[in-house]
Amino acid sequence: MAGELLGFVGTGRMGGPMTIRLLAAGYRVCIYDRDEKIVQALVKQGAEAASSPTEVANRAEIIFLSLPNPEIVNNVALGKDGLIDGKMVKRVIDFSTIGPKTAVIVAKAMGERQISYVDAPVSGGVNGATNGTLAVMVSCPKPVYSAIETLLGNFGKVFHLGEGAGQAQTMKLANNLLAAAALVVSSEAMVMGVKAGLDPQVMLDVINSGSGRNSATQDKFPRAILPGTFDFGFTTALSYKDVRLCVDEAENLGVPMVVGAAVREMLAVTNSLHGPDSDFTSICKVLESWGGVTVRK
Repeated sequence: MAGELLGFVGTGRMGGPMTIRLLAAGYRVCIYDRDEKIVQALVKQGAEAASSPTEVANRAEIIFLSLPNPEIVNNVALGKDGLIDGKMVKRVIDFSTIGPKTAVIVAKAMGERQISYVDAPVSGGVNGATNGTLAVMVSCPKPVYSAIETLLGNFGKVFHLGEGAGQAQTMKLANNLLAAAALVVSSEAMVMGVKAGLDPQVMLDVINSGSGRNSATQDKFPRAILPGTFDFGFTTALSYKDVRLCVDEAENLGVPMVVGAAVREMLAVTNSLHGPDSDFTSICKVLESWGGVTVRK
């Protein structure tokens, strides 16, 4: 309900734009982030600052999370000064990509305090967070989903994957594996073609008109690789983390993931050569260096 006070912990690249969408929709938002500059920028737009996750949980019944990895989510949710010690919190909606294992652990611990944990990872990047066009993947009991579906609609298209914590995480890991795999194999194909003398723009035009088109050729190459900016907006470290979680989960389920393991290794190499803060489109830089050519307009 507009005017209601919501909480948001982790207001960086994704959480920041999502907080702004809530403010624009008329909600009050109490925020916490370790980066004080980020917090102050959002305060200027109407957000209310808190000194810890517990303070957020002392003020808001519904709290969103957008954090980079399982360890940080576990600490923010269950650790010292964490959400679990809050006096007001009733629901925690987690947009982070943390894998099913951590989602189950957090959901169980919060459930023991009568706090509903909603597993709700998102896909669509910073542009999707800004424009409200994310895919929001949700797993939680049906009654909880019914109560929050309209609220989640502020961020994009909402999908209910099931009632168990971790099911939405599995969906998100599958999605991010496919995105990374498309980038890796498209980079290999583009480098091969350029080395053979083909024009990279013409290659993309042909691929995107035929059966080889994918998210990398339609979006990442035109936006971040051909211009040479390598600024799509998703770090190598995060992509590597997501694919690593995916391959680990497949192994836990007894599902062989031969191609997924190769994608994980390509991200490990990119992470090592270009650093964790590099854009994950830097995968193409690795292939360029191996092929001895540059894929540019």
